[in-house]
Amino acid sequence: MTKNSELLDIFSAALAAVDPYRAVLNTVRLEQNCLHAGDAKYALDGYRRIVVVGAGKATARMAAAIEALLGSRISAGLIIVKDGHGVPLHFVDQAEAAHPLPSQAGVAATKKILVMAQQADAQTLIICLLSGGASALLVAPVAEITLADKQQVTSLLLTAGANIAELNAVRKHLSRVKGGRLARMAFPAHVLTLILSDVIGDRLDVIASGPTAQDDSTFAGAWSVLEKFRLEKKIPPQVVNYLQQGMAGMASETIKQGDDCLRKVQNVLVGGLQLALNAAREKAQRLGMRAEIIKTDVQGEAREAAHFLQQTASACSHRMQPNERLVLLSGGETLVTVRGSGMGGRNQELALAFACEIEGRQGVSLLSAATDGSDGQNNAAGAIVDGGTAAQARALGISPELYLDDNDSYHFFQKFDASSGEHTHLISGPTGTNVMDIQIMLLDYGRAL
Repeated sequence: MTKNSELLDIFSAALAAVDPYRAVLNTVRLEQNCLHAGDAKYALDGYRRIVVVGAGKATARMAAAIEALLGSRISAGLIIVKDGHGVPLHFVDQAEAAHPLPSQAGVAATKKILVMAQQADAQTLIICLLSGGASALLVAPVAEITLADKQQVTSLLLTAGANIAELNAVRKHLSRVKGGRLARMAFPAHVLTLILSDVIGDRLDVIASGPTAQDDSTFAGAWSVLEKFRLEKKIPPQVVNYLQQGMAGMASETIKQGDDCLRKVQNVLVGGLQLALNAAREKAQRLGMRAEIIKTDVQGEAREAAHFLQQTASACSHRMQPNERLVLLSGGETLVTVRGSGMGGRNQELALAFACEIEGRQGVSLLSAATDGSDGQNNAAGAIVDGGTAAQARALGISPELYLDDNDSYHFFQKFDASSGEHTHLISGPTGTNVMDIQIMLLDYGRAL
């Protein structure tokens, strides 16, 4: 078994553990016409209608699991998935839309979901399925804001390096569905929300921008995010006007703790990063390696994360036993402040930066990848590198530093593989799940750390 195949096997085990279909069926069960989810129980005889709605990259397989449980009991349904992430369904309709920038397809599908929510009554059970990506897919701008406005604001924040909590604080305050507002539209129906987390700390108000959760962010907080990244003069004037109206109390806030509409809502986590890392650790151990989870909240700049991993590798190498192989696991979601004009993603940038940091060191390799199979706006999930990657690239006339400086990690790995015959570029296609990013680092004492 090659080094790369071992890393890929460990990554595959992590993905399998957070397969949305399995995650839902491990959390929700049907017994004697009573649906159990977390601490909640729903006697299905008490509902005239069961409606399934939702959005996110992983919700197609989540919906398939609900169909397996409830079948023809489902009265109606619609989920919104990222382009190319759908699966065959029988009782729940699905629409595809763009990500990470919202699209008109997302707006049209969200309008239909909002109608379903507004038509629900006290004898309706709404099952809401949410996973990463829903903030861009479930999109309903307030009347004062256009889709083009939201696209521009989202693009500016992504390019500036805003983290997911900062990005969603702004998006929630330009939306009719985020920040608990879907729960308000659905009231007085009962709402069971099943959530596959793609957020550090599994914060219900941040995952998918919390359409059925209480929200602690404010208009003032959203404005402070724009100030932090000096975007006040770059965003559309109508967005400035609306946020200022909100700060002056002239626009309604997101749903806060104690709101009556939340008393009929149950939010249940079905899976997240920890589950994936635990499975990766178990797989590495079955392959005969010692394995440790070193960090579950990797964040900040991708290059800084690469430096942290390099330092960790150095520190751990000094306490390894002869002939020992050690796997260090981490996960989270980094960001890239774009200064160049290239194409890449946070995992590819992290991997390329790590390759430069460990150049010349034998016995160190790293896989960094997005669990949804999409690292940025390209078809790669991430990359695999080792201590020889940077030097080998240089020997082929490819400068890692030039590509890194241009934020062009995608084309670095594309060119490197074409020139070397290696398979460092990880292109998996949509995985069907989404629990942030995973880094798998292998230290091999026998290869002269």
